[in-house]
Amino acid sequence: MNYWLVKSEPEEYGFQDLIDEEVGCWDGVRNYQARNNLRAMKIDDEVFFYHSRQGLEIVGIARVVREAYPDPTAEKGDWSAVDLSPIRWLSAPVSLKAIKSEPALSDMALVRNGRLSVMPISTDHHTLIMKMAGEDPS
Repeated sequence: MNYWLVKSEPEEYGFQDLIDEEVGCWDGVRNYQARNNLRAMKIDDEVFFYHSRQGLEIVGIARVVREAYPDPTAEKGDWSAVDLSPIRWLSAPVSLKAIKSEPALSDMALVRNGRLSVMPISTDHHTLIMKMAGEDPS
């Protein structure tokens, strides 16, 4: 299993929206690196859901339920989407401030490239973030 993080502004599409939909199409990505990350996702990969702009924190966990397919919102270009299904809210959100203050997370893509909307998360980073959220990392 691989681990990922997706970012969304909660006023546009928050984790509660994904919960309400049960399966959500992760579309509208218009950055080549983020698109390539979407294309690397596999069914059952775990995904941290990060609220950007408001909150600035990882709030939930989702799962990939459909691998990359052509983005239905793309009018032109070679863009992809995946489908996600929520697993649960984290016991405690993990803020960007907490992530940046943790030396072991200093090389995390969220810290190094804050504008990227879809990014891989290493197993070590996943384990640490789960612990920071008060969750069992296994």
